[in-house]
Amino acid sequence: MSNKRKPKLGQNFLVDDEARHRIADALGDVSAKTVIEIGPGHGAITGILAERAKRLICIELDKALANELRFKFRDHAHVEIAEGDVLKAQFPFLLKGETPASVVGNLPYYITSDILLTLFANAVLFDRAVLMMQREVADRVAAAPGVRDYGLLSATAQMYGQTETILTLPPSAFSPPPEVFSSVVRLEFAPRFVELGVDAVGFDSFLKKSFGQKRKTLGNNLRAAGFDREKLERDWPESVPREARAEALTLEQMATMYRALAG
Repeated sequence: MSNKRKPKLGQNFLVDDEARHRIADALGDVSAKTVIEIGPGHGAITGILAERAKRLICIELDKALANELRFKFRDHAHVEIAEGDVLKAQFPFLLKGETPASVVGNLPYYITSDILLTLFANAVLFDRAVLMMQREVADRVAAAPGVRDYGLLSATAQMYGQTETILTLPPSAFSPPPEVFSSVVRLEFAPRFVELGVDAVGFDSFLKKSFGQKRKTLGNNLRAAGFDREKLERDWPESVPREARAEALTLEQMATMYRALAG
């Protein structure tokens, strides 16, 4: 199915044989595991994982592709095709207690951040994800504090695990070729909330407020988000520079700030 017929789905299918094997290999040994594949398309990676995984659940939004995959893997009882939107997926229901599961996928560029946030919200179910995304987004996910690409997505991803970029691909690796390069990121899920002494829901919300406007200082963003000016002045921790922007601070510093203001 061409991109011209359904551009809203952002379909760019992987056709590089070496790349599809490297992506599958990056998941490690899945012979005793359940794997969720997001956006399998024509099954470039599915075909490899069907021979490796104990159980493979493919989430495909496109009805025609879902039917194609059901036919292609009709003799593989352990391969399930779940037709629907991954952003609405009920992962606990799909996994049926078979956790931790691994995730793999060629993510649609226009909803990459939304998919990542959905996976983070279900982090307790997963141990590893190998995800293809636009190179610029991958750079943001892996960026360190203090560099231009570091922002809310970076902080959130690194709150939930360790990330590394393992492969970058040119447009020619896909059909139809996109206008950008793509990178494959491996995420090892290891949420840091307990380590940093913060609660997940509260700290996630605090990070969103802290990165509200990139050019503003942390203090200005927090005041704009409704934090009391006097409390900020009184409880601001010494280890956090008062004129710092959120993108210049480590997660440890952000957690210190959160705990100080929550008290």
